[in-house]
Amino acid sequence: MSEILVVDDDPSLREVVRYALAREGFDVREAADGLKALDAVAAQEPDLIVLDVTMPELDGLETCRRLRTTSNVPVLFLSSRAEEIDRILGLELGGDDYLTKPFSPRELVSRVRAILRRTQVTPSAEPSETLVADSLKIDVSAHRAWVGDTELVLTGTELKFLAAMVRHRGKLLSRNALVAAAYEGPHYVSDRTIDSHVRNIRAKLRTAGIEPIETVHGVGFRLL
Repeated sequence: MSEILVVDDDPSLREVVRYALAREGFDVREAADGLKALDAVAAQEPDLIVLDVTMPELDGLETCRRLRTTSNVPVLFLSSRAEEIDRILGLELGGDDYLTKPFSPRELVSRVRAILRRTQVTPSAEPSETLVADSLKIDVSAHRAWVGDTELVLTGTELKFLAAMVRHRGKLLSRNALVAAAYEGPHYVSDRTIDSHVRNIRAKLRTAGIEPIETVHGVGFRLL
């Protein structure tokens, strides 16, 4: 049974989210702000975090940024701001999806399940595998990646996309082909979300000293 950490300063909204998730069989913990959320993750890492963007003490974007220095736990952002730049910023900071308020509990549960399907590792779906491309190494079963001796902190979605590009190194992958190569069975990920994840992967690789991903505009991506 998956454990979800719900982080929001509004107790009424936390109650709505907690009830919707608990009714579907999830274990739910709560935190009222970003600092309490970081403490909760340090004490016991959940399977996914539902994280409000606008909060006192520490907002959701900064909470996610700090979280990504040590953890790749999936994050679903909640926000009353619907502007595209806010969605893109949330994804580039390491979020896995972004849901705008007001939302239906059914859609929330659907998004949570979709993220968990994309990011959780199961022995049957993801056997032990090590991928290598020059100085880049990915341990798929452990969900860890390195450039030389430098470990990359990747979200579950980022690691799946990068692993798919390594498996198909040199081949130009359209966005749909990248998603199909990363996941078994049907999965929907919007083009803008894919682009944000690839930008995030590229930035982390660049920080580690390599730039192996080529973008062919209007077509897709290729690992050189």
